[in-house]
Amino acid sequence: MADDNRELTEHSFRLCQQLLRIDTTNPPGNEREAAELVAEELNSAGLEPVVLESAPQRANVVVRLRGTGEKPPLLLAAHLDVVEADPSAWEHPPFCGEVHDGCLWGRGAIDMKNMVAMSVAIMARLAREGVKPKRDLIFAAVADEEAGCRYGSLWLSENHPDLVRSEFAIGEGGGFNIQVAGRTFFTVEVAEKGVCWMRARATGDPGHGSMPREDSAVVQLSGAIARLGKEGLPRHASAPVKGFIDALASHLPAPLRPIIKLLASPSMGPAALNLLPDPSLKRAFRALLGNTASPTVLRAGNKTNVIPGFAEAEIDGRILPGQTKEDLIRELQAVLGPGIELEVFHSFPPVVTEPKESSLYSTIHEVMAERAPGAPVVPFILQGFTDATAFTRLGARWYGFAPVRLPPTMRFADMFHGHNERIPVDGLAWGTQTLSDVVRRCIEA
Repeated sequence: MADDNRELTEHSFRLCQQLLRIDTTNPPGNEREAAELVAEELNSAGLEPVVLESAPQRANVVVRLRGTGEKPPLLLAAHLDVVEADPSAWEHPPFCGEVHDGCLWGRGAIDMKNMVAMSVAIMARLAREGVKPKRDLIFAAVADEEAGCRYGSLWLSENHPDLVRSEFAIGEGGGFNIQVAGRTFFTVEVAEKGVCWMRARATGDPGHGSMPREDSAVVQLSGAIARLGKEGLPRHASAPVKGFIDALASHLPAPLRPIIKLLASPSMGPAALNLLPDPSLKRAFRALLGNTASPTVLRAGNKTNVIPGFAEAEIDGRILPGQTKEDLIRELQAVLGPGIELEVFHSFPPVVTEPKESSLYSTIHEVMAERAPGAPVVPFILQGFTDATAFTRLGARWYGFAPVRLPPTMRFADMFHGHNERIPVDGLAWGTQTLSDVVRRCIEA
């Protein structure tokens, strides 16, 4: 068994390293090369993957390990694209795929070529062993998750639903460890915020730059964005957030429980945040207190000496479970003011796995009790979005569980879209074995 595990983890490491050396920055994505590598690995194990392009170079891979059909399928899902990286801000090149200080470095090491590599290694091992499970096991490596899923999981669910329809789906959004009040917890995502991407536009009279206008489009938009940065949006209670925080509190010393529970309160949460010493933890919890709106792209003018007639900002809005797109727009408009026009260009609602408990959820707990004894597993709500939106539309119950074990000094939130993204080599090995145990028990039970 030790040799089998070593072969499994070495396969996962090798493939992850190869994938990290392929630049799939989105935009433009260009996931085709990575998809072909994944398909080759699966083909070599005797499986029959299909590569499906939603647009030129925007490739997705789907493969199925057929079982007896006694139970509905389990889907493993991971995306091939990554966000941009500024090489000048990295200690090692973002597409080097090199090992330094015990970690495998590269954009996508955590988000989420590690899950691609783990899933392929597990599929290949099961195929080579000739396993005939009670459930079909499906793996989908998809494009475009980082830009809204339109060329990846959403396209697959709309155009090839029978290839990816399942009872359960395991993807990103959890499986990592967090530190709260000196205690280690592992997460399983059971809910995530929805998305509402908008353009905020101000208009005004154009003119010569030598004669300033206090009501110019740029000044109007700048003032509105400054208000948003200062005031933020209203706070709201949310059942999944309360469930997550209550689960944390239940495993902490009694004197800390009331304080931690305050984090779920719309009125008291902001004050309770000040008691958290970790800045990244503060940011993570703050995003769970309501809808959020982050200005991310600014556009105005193209000549230094011309006051432009319009100014525009792209805003990344996120919708708390229990809230709607309309709620977010109303709140944002109230902060920006009536002179700013909002245009939605991409949105989908929050995802909540209901009921949270299931045979798969229980299996994750059982495996984690063996793989990480003493570290409680808590139901997590993700501040971002994942491919869950697409696959839950087909009826899947989504659990975010891409397992990785990080040292206490390494924060998952800092790796996620941050500089110097990397994954501990031993943490990747641990995650591969952990996911393998969960998958085997789910499809064979």
